[in-house]
Amino acid sequence: MSHVFVTAEIGINANNSLEIAKKLMDMAKLCGADAVKFQKRTVEKVYTKEFLDSPRQSPWGTTQREQKMALEFGVEQYDTINTYSHQIGIPWYASAWDIESQQFLNGYNLKYNKLASPMALNQELVRMLSISGKHTFISTGKVNRDQLDVIVDMFKYEETPFTLMHCNNKYPCPDEECHVGQIKELKERYKCPVGFSSHNPSILPCSLAVAMGAEAIEVHVTLDRTMYGTDQPASMEWGSLAYVCRDVNRVRSIMQ
Repeated sequence: MSHVFVTAEIGINANNSLEIAKKLMDMAKLCGADAVKFQKRTVEKVYTKEFLDSPRQSPWGTTQREQKMALEFGVEQYDTINTYSHQIGIPWYASAWDIESQQFLNGYNLKYNKLASPMALNQELVRMLSISGKHTFISTGKVNRDQLDVIVDMFKYEETPFTLMHCNNKYPCPDEECHVGQIKELKERYKCPVGFSSHNPSILPCSLAVAMGAEAIEVHVTLDRTMYGTDQPASMEWGSLAYVCRDVNRVRSIMQ
């Protein structure tokens, strides 16, 4: 792969606003990202009732349920996102956090799938993605090598293309804990494309990841890191994303 594939993860940073989602899609397109990504959950299935009933102060209410429900886009919003992605010319995909959500996403005939690391041990979901035939980005943050062996074997057996995405699940992840050197170990062990999923607003780890052999980069994006939301501090604003999109391919050229 001569081009480093960059995904701008919007995720829950849209804060229940299609206007913000569109602005972030525009930002990704203008900065040179190759795709944007969202997250999809069936809230009542992903979280326990006890957790959802617990208190949480947010712009949308005083419980975890009100906050989680508010952050989820439904069919009308995703229809709009799907149409807008075609209008501006940047593909979108999403990580599903349960089977029902993956079935929902399948209705859009997306080019890519994403297996979030917290879902990597959900055998039914892994099986669903492995037989999809769609290029799947697989986060490695919460799986050990033995568990990852099983996942990789499933995708190779089904001949479904995939990229392992090395990551650390801290938000934000300190520079010294990005451990991008593990990208080389993953490439040697699995003989497959490996990328880096950054939870870090710093641009340097992405370039270093490419120097270690990363063929794909995923970064969280935001309009403003001071906005409400747990992922905002781990996200990149416009200028940082533009530098990442530029520099990761410069690194690839320099390393040749």
